[in-house]
Amino acid sequence: MAETKTKATSASVAEYLASRGSAQQLADCQQLITLLSEVTGQPATMWGPSIVGFGRYCYTYDSGHSGEAPLAGFAIRGRDIVIYLLAESGEQEQLLQQLGKHKMGKACLYIKCLADLDTVVLKQLVVNSVAELQRRYG
Repeated sequence: MAETKTKATSASVAEYLASRGSAQQLADCQQLITLLSEVTGQPATMWGPSIVGFGRYCYTYDSGHSGEAPLAGFAIRGRDIVIYLLAESGEQEQLLQQLGKHKMGKACLYIKCLADLDTVVLKQLVVNSVAELQRRYG
């Protein structure tokens, strides 16, 4: 079975952000660090070379594959900031409709800038996502 590549590291969050982000992205990422730290109660940690993660949970899939992942996180991907969260429930889907300008993948929320979003709604999305991960994986 393949080993999980994305693991917590001791790399510098500040250095990662400075190497990747525009001035606007850096400001938005600082706000995200505050929000995600507040929700998880955990500091920002690098996961692999490009994910800023908060907290951790252990998972095991039906296939037997297991590993660790951050409870919440984000990354700079070109002109977008990607926020990692679960948004599968009806409540999460309703919140996404109220969020503002974004695109949603399976577990990736793509944004251009925080000013396009209702940050109260974003915080609730993250709170719900963390709660669901903790419910599923303990």
